[in-house]
Amino acid sequence: MVERVVATDAALELIELLRSKHGPLMFHQSGGCCDGSSPMCYPDGDLIIGDQDVLLGSIGKVPFYMHKNQFDYWKHTQLIIDVVSGRGGMFSLEGVEGKRFLTRSRAFTEEENKQLQA
Repeated sequence: MVERVVATDAALELIELLRSKHGPLMFHQSGGCCDGSSPMCYPDGDLIIGDQDVLLGSIGKVPFYMHKNQFDYWKHTQLIIDVVSGRGGMFSLEGVEGKRFLTRSRAFTEEENKQLQA
């Protein structure tokens, strides 16, 4: 089965570290201001998910949501969540670790798009 969102090993390691410090987590990528185009990691429930948010899947057993308007632009790509050094969104949990989550992507193949539409 094709996954809309996956994570690198480095991202999965950071997720596990954050989970050990903060408990259950969630991700959201809105496309708005304040680093909104970056994946933001929150304690589960700290961000209210609404009917305009799409659950893309999970990474490291953590749900990953994206605002519908942003999803319309990204629906033909697989999101690959990675980690780089440096500070990112001030609201995302990983900032104090000196790292930030980063979204990379690749276009789905024609076959993968067919699977997703089925």
